[in-house]
Amino acid sequence: MKRWFPFAGLALVLCLGRSFGQEPDAKEKPKVERGRQAVHGTPPLNHSAWSQTAYDTAWKVWDVKEKPDNYDAAFRARYGLHAAPYENGGLPMGLHVAPGPLGKGLGSDCLLCHAGSVAGKTYIGLGNASLDFQALFDELPTAAGISSRLPFRVSNVRGTVEATAVVSFLLEFRKPDLGLRIPTNLKVKDDLIEDVPAWWLLKKKKTMYHNGAGHAQSVRTMMTFLLTPLNSGDYIKKLEPTFADIQAYLLSLDRPVYPFPIDRKVAADGKDLFNQHCAKCHGTYGPNGKYPSKVVPLDMIGTDRRLAEGVSSEMAEHYLKSWFAQEKGPDGKPFPVQTIRGYQAPPLDGVWATAPYFHNGSVPTVYHVLNSKARPKLFTRSYGTAEEDYDTQKLGLKITVLEQMPDAKPSALERRKIYDTTLPGRGNSGHTFGDILTEAERRAVIEYLKSL
Repeated sequence: MKRWFPFAGLALVLCLGRSFGQEPDAKEKPKVERGRQAVHGTPPLNHSAWSQTAYDTAWKVWDVKEKPDNYDAAFRARYGLHAAPYENGGLPMGLHVAPGPLGKGLGSDCLLCHAGSVAGKTYIGLGNASLDFQALFDELPTAAGISSRLPFRVSNVRGTVEATAVVSFLLEFRKPDLGLRIPTNLKVKDDLIEDVPAWWLLKKKKTMYHNGAGHAQSVRTMMTFLLTPLNSGDYIKKLEPTFADIQAYLLSLDRPVYPFPIDRKVAADGKDLFNQHCAKCHGTYGPNGKYPSKVVPLDMIGTDRRLAEGVSSEMAEHYLKSWFAQEKGPDGKPFPVQTIRGYQAPPLDGVWATAPYFHNGSVPTVYHVLNSKARPKLFTRSYGTAEEDYDTQKLGLKITVLEQMPDAKPSALERRKIYDTTLPGRGNSGHTFGDILTEAERRAVIEYLKSL
């Protein structure tokens, strides 16, 4: 990757940027309502990334002859955005009006990535599995007459993001005290494909992120997304109370309840099978349930290694020296950073809604999680979120399996809709623990998982 980066471009990348509101007093206790407002961008958490004109004229780069009817819906469909279930001035969820150097424009907030729709309903805290993050940052500047592009990819596959790559790149511009510096090469990779995890799972975890690197009680580990050079180090530090509010809000969220019928008799059999084969890593559920918060080593889990191994030693060393890693826990010592090369076995509360599966979104349904031999090598999907796009039998997203790539070379936009598990960071092997189950047993486990 190139080591240069326009400062304006850096400001666009982040879901969380400079706050324009009043920061809470550091002595105040975190408040859920303040956190809820913060993730909605109220007040705006970042400068405007695009002009209103960019939104209004985006269709001009869509290879269509005229502006589509019901343009707002067409805009949402193209970029994988969703109608806001709250007053948002007609804008998609995740976008809002925000001030900027040249006046008011459109900014993004946390819900661009951390709210999604499934089976016809929208949920705050659900990862947005429809989002084409790359298209948004490629096409809106072009529509506004800006030709510069980001020097790295923010998404390789629709519905996934390069969060670790973005943070790693931005840390190259920071001293340990978060002051700006001439960038140092931390050997960042931008093919560390990541599926966005559900927020409501955080309350059960001891560690966060797919590789378990961050401590779940840490506030600062979430603040790395403030690293645009437009934010000074001192300014970032002042926002720690705001992120404490955000953390309080995340911990208040509950999992969505499965909206379709469940065969309770079959589910009871599935519970016994689950407790026998799956609970050791994923925990037990119900009033006396326990979750082990286990990071499973790579050689044991066998899933794609690229994300777990993608953070360079230079990057890890720099992060451990930084202000982010110096936050103290209840024992007065800095929160530990997980060093096991592996992936956290997540809690499965609301698992029905969180497809696709694995850390890289390479597995479309729970059935495919439990049957490694059935996993498709090349597939696509509608990226719609209606009931007809949801597979209640296999518990996940309906897909179309492809035998090969289309004959004609697809556009970048169309290419990101195709999941090719042979490419770096996109493997769907590993987690073969369900292969010992019979088909009937898999169906029973799936029925039980619907109830979590």
